Amino acid sequence: MLPLALAGLAVVLVWVAPGLLARQVRLRRAPRAALVAWQAVSLGGVLAALFVAPAAVPELLGGDPMADHPALVALAAVASIVVLARLLLSGHLVGTRVRAARARHREIVDIVAEHDRGGVRVLQHPTATAYCIPGRSSRVVLSQGVLDTLPERQLDAVLAHEKAHLKARHDLLLEFFTVLHESVPPPLRSHRALTEVRLLVEALADRAAVRRSGEVATARALVAIAQGRYPDEAMGAGTSAPVRMHLLAVGPHPVLSATAYLGAVVAVGAPVVLLSAAWS
Repeated sequence: MLPLALAGLAVVLVWVAPGLLARQVRLRRAPRAALVAWQAVSLGGVLAALFVAPAAVPELLGGDPMADHPALVALAAVASIVVLARLLLSGHLVGTRVRAARARHREIVDIVAEHDRGGVRVLQHPTATAYCIPGRSSRVVLSQGVLDTLPERQLDAVLAHEKAHLKARHDLLLEFFTVLHESVPPPLRSHRALTEVRLLVEALADRAAVRRSGEVATARALVAIAQGRYPDEAMGAGTSAPVRMHLLAVGPHPVLSATAYLGAVVAVGAPVVLLSAAWS
């Protein structure tokens, strides 16, 4: 029964839990804890899928030594390797695609944009737009419209937001979820999960902007750049502006943070406990 429990847990964590988590909009008030919970649910789903075959071995052996059934043990190992290989292949494909797209856009920005004294690239465009291109050779890109429209305090908020993305490597977090999303069979994928994680990452960067310039300046900056456009491979500051402005107003919630962290421990610990029980 334990292998079935692990298989069921994998389906719940990969398919059911993302939809439930995405509907818990209150968790947005604790973006860091919510992101930990999302990562834990994803990791727990992977572990549960990897552990199904190993957990079945003790039941199939029926008390016999593993040495007496090498083919069975090898089959269980192959099953887990297939799951892991699918995940690694997805990681390779996603990573290659994203890095190539960012490299191309970085080259274009370096050609057409002007270099500001602070290392910021400035595009000559009237629409207020701000985004960053993550990676080892990162870029913060602003349009001339941002420089012409925003006062200094709001501009500082925008820069703090983008630099928070780069410093914390939020791009790797988004890449992690994209890899998991594409490694899962299409019927089990949750597009809402990717959308919610992107929002949480933006909300987390907003906290850095608030620490730099305050809530009012950050909110006004969000309004100013809400209509700005940015490439898919970049991280734009104007994404989901109305929701993020609401989050700036309501502030953090310690109880929600504690609940999210507890849920994260359960999500990761459950597959380990079930596998341990199967072999005990």
